[in-house]
Amino acid sequence: MAAVKMGEGVIKITGEVGTGKTMVCRKLIEQIESQVELVYLPNPVLSGEQLQFAVARELGIEDTDPLKVVSLIQERLIQVHVSGKKTVLIVDEAQALSSEALETLRLFGNLETEQDKLIQLVLFGQPELDERLETHELRQFRQRITFSCQLRPLSIEEGVAYINNRLDKAGNGAHIFSIEQKKAIWRSAMGIPRLINQISHKALLTAFNDRCTLLKNHHVYVAMHDTFDARKPKFKSPVFWGWSQP
Repeated sequence: MAAVKMGEGVIKITGEVGTGKTMVCRKLIEQIESQVELVYLPNPVLSGEQLQFAVARELGIEDTDPLKVVSLIQERLIQVHVSGKKTVLIVDEAQALSSEALETLRLFGNLETEQDKLIQLVLFGQPELDERLETHELRQFRQRITFSCQLRPLSIEEGVAYINNRLDKAGNGAHIFSIEQKKAIWRSAMGIPRLINQISHKALLTAFNDRCTLLKNHHVYVAMHDTFDARKPKFKSPVFWGWSQP
């Protein structure tokens, strides 16, 4: 948010699947949409020309003449700037952008007045985006990135606190899971919030089906083996998992 307020050129946020990129993106939109002219592209599988038209539509431009679209976008950006607002273009799943589309974004970033950029770019993507930006052909775009952030998995302390917080919000005490089970879930999920959610939810459903008010190790074990990307323990007891300690 601070980088957006400061008007940084290109902002990049990356993270593995399930680490919370989309949630961060939504929170950012909630905080800024009343203050800026927002252009949001949730599905960036577009050619360069298609990207131009998508941006034009978001800005309320209806003319579909490909020879005019860039100049019309620039005119609209100047209008927004004169009104005292800034235009922020947010792209989710940016690793799916074609090289042509990335070049189009770079050219958008060139639009400016004598003092200010007319549009600010914010990219959310998986680590594959970082890999692509390391290539020689995208070096010019890479050099425009002024702020970069990588979302990491939760630490074991954060993972346990995360489970406790979700249980509290659901109206159930954190006592439903033992501390060993919480740590085991964290390790099986490799600290990824989405996997922590899935394993915890499946464990609760398994316990509910067994008419149990407290989870047993078996319920957590079954949930882990039923979660596709989770690490799978060989034994049903946390003692044998060796996961009761970090």
